Amino acid sequence: MEALGKKTWIIAEGYIPSYSHGPEPQFTSHETACILNTSKQDAHIKITIFYSDKAPIGPYEVTVPAQRTKHLRFNELKDPEPIPKDTDYASVIESDIPVVVQHTRLDSRQAENSLLTTIAYSE
Repeated sequence: MEALGKKTWIIAEGYIPSYSHGPEPQFTSHETACILNTSKQDAHIKITIFYSDKAPIGPYEVTVPAQRTKHLRFNELKDPEPIPKDTDYASVIESDIPVVVQHTRLDSRQAENSLLTTIAYSE
């Protein structure tokens, strides 16, 4: 299969609550970039995080193997530094080959959990 998607994706909205309701890790509040790589080669991804009150941080680097998907929780990004909780942020996801990115948020601060998902903006 050919490489479907784009090389640059933007998620303009991000926020990780500092607390959750329900069993972990299933109900831990989180932001996720769901990255689909349909090509026959690995996708090398770089993520830059932008804040309203400080300089951007990154790149965070991940690999999505050929013809696979990766559900990448922003809560789990550690290098170059963890993304702070209770802080607004945005992200730019760049790949060396076309991929498809979908953004998902689980907000479990209340017992009535909320799930939001949308396709990221591609450039």
